[in-house]
Amino acid sequence: MTNEATKLIILGKNIKKARNNKKLSQNKLAEMLDISREHLAKVETAKRKISLSLLFKLSDVLNILESDLLNFKK
Repeated sequence: MTNEATKLIILGKNIKKARNNKKLSQNKLAEMLDISREHLAKVETAKRKISLSLLFKLSDVLNILESDLLNFKK
């Protein structure tokens, strides 16, 4: 089992990949989520933890399952 820091890194990478797949900039996605670009950048780089409500919003906006964002297996 991976530790919390590793999971946050993988989660951030999964979010970035899903964002890029939708061809969204950090600015555009942050606007859609009603957060700052800096907040999103910190989540994507594991410098900030993500709230469950933001995870749910991301899932909805990106049209992806929460479980896909939380997929820690490679």
